[in-house]
Amino acid sequence: MPKQPLGAQISQMLKERGVDTIFGIPGVHNVELYRGIEQAGITHVLARHEQGAGFMADGYARATGKPGVAYVITGPGLTNILTPLGQAYSDSVPVLAISSCLDEVAARRGQLHQMRDQRMAAETVCAWSEEARSASAAYALIDRAFDQFASARARPCHMQVSIETLGALADPAPQPPAARPGLPSASHSDVYDVVAAVLAAKKPLFVFGGGSVAAADAIPDLLRQTGAASIVTYAARGVVPADEPLYFGSYLARPDSAEITAQADLVIAVGTTLSEVDLWRPTLGHTAPMIRVDIDPEVFTGMGPEDRAILADAGAFLKAMTIAIPARTDTKPPKWDAASVARKRAAWRAEVDAERPGIVPVCDALRAVLPDDTMIYSDMTQFAYAAKEIWDMPRPGHWHHPYGFGTLGYALPAAIGGAVARPGLPTLAIAGDYGLQYTIQELGTAVELGLPLPILVWDNGKLGEIEDSMVRSQIAPNAVVARNPDFLALAKAYGAEAVQPDSLEALQQAMLAAFKADGPTVIRVTPAIAG
Repeated sequence: MPKQPLGAQISQMLKERGVDTIFGIPGVHNVELYRGIEQAGITHVLARHEQGAGFMADGYARATGKPGVAYVITGPGLTNILTPLGQAYSDSVPVLAISSCLDEVAARRGQLHQMRDQRMAAETVCAWSEEARSASAAYALIDRAFDQFASARARPCHMQVSIETLGALADPAPQPPAARPGLPSASHSDVYDVVAAVLAAKKPLFVFGGGSVAAADAIPDLLRQTGAASIVTYAARGVVPADEPLYFGSYLARPDSAEITAQADLVIAVGTTLSEVDLWRPTLGHTAPMIRVDIDPEVFTGMGPEDRAILADAGAFLKAMTIAIPARTDTKPPKWDAASVARKRAAWRAEVDAERPGIVPVCDALRAVLPDDTMIYSDMTQFAYAAKEIWDMPRPGHWHHPYGFGTLGYALPAAIGGAVARPGLPTLAIAGDYGLQYTIQELGTAVELGLPLPILVWDNGKLGEIEDSMVRSQIAPNAVVARNPDFLALAKAYGAEAVQPDSLEALQQAMLAAFKADGPTVIRVTPAIAG
């Protein structure tokens, strides 16, 4: 290919690396990035705010496993996308943000979009943030990001290129490498040692995290082969079938789940950081030795002398275990009492129903009619907090939530990214009345794209979780009620469909109709719907 401005060459390079969609907003400072998008055959999705573009890239990455890419401008464009990048960092999502930057900032002040240190601002929420001062550096940094996404715990990356450099003529990028580096793998001895330990244990307990999703097909066999019980983090819902008799569900954050882990004589934590947002308590609560399998050595900090750390891809390790277990077609006797497990799950479900009245019946009604391949994106809302515990997913990796960073406004734009990534497959956004307003302008993007996207708005007319927190803290509720718009009228103003079902049956019908619509449908639901 002949020389072209670097901005055009970057889009061509991304296409050659497998990128088919870019989310972003053009501006005077990054216009050169837009020169080559159509020529490269890449689809560009125009967000209404850079925060929306970042969440769309995140949602696309979670749906496909491929990196999500966003183009933003200098200064405010970058600062607007920092929240999505922080979310991607905490939830291990591969997102590459490419921004422009000013040519010179040390000797000149008062320039449009000028920041004191733009690169460093992005570094606070990314694995790395670097400036490319030449075409060769830009190409090297893009490949560095893709190598990192393929070989380590996924974290977002940011590359900035000066306005002058983006417009300068450049040779094409080098051809993509024949193969990317892979994730770390365990030795055969590690696999056999863990198998021996699990088979020798009297009450082994697996704790599966989001890193286990790739091994979902192997996990049921593994549990039957070992007679072990299991419990999962929110991100791992679906890796264990709901009808497994020794499955404790996704109730790991229940305070008394610590009593369950304390009963185990061996805990095997696979693909999970066991972070605060997984447990909502300082420790897991186990007293037995722990085996931890993870691709991130950072999670091994604080392990005890009897514990064992294995740096390996969780999915590959679990699959290797099922192969390494002798007589793998045999079913080992259960090492836990199935009736006790069932009673505990029922008790936890009742607790959730009592804590957040009205949500469980709505979840049950939706779960009964949603197609198994529905991909769900939820926001920080009481509806999602309850659903994450009681909603058993038929497939893993199909419910996405802003777990770690916990930002409001995630669901709608992330669901747009997910819907773009999976044309023809069902996608659902779930948001609260307050959080939806953070990014409701992205409804325009969904309408523009003609996405058959149902957007369930749980409208309790307040910041319900914050009000409950204030009451628990003996603080008179303050600043928790805000005037809401007429969500149905607002949706119609954007060109979307809008409906407010008056019963659970009507909700089911509205949801199924929304999947067949020619554009998005806002479905407003209030606690009164449960009766």
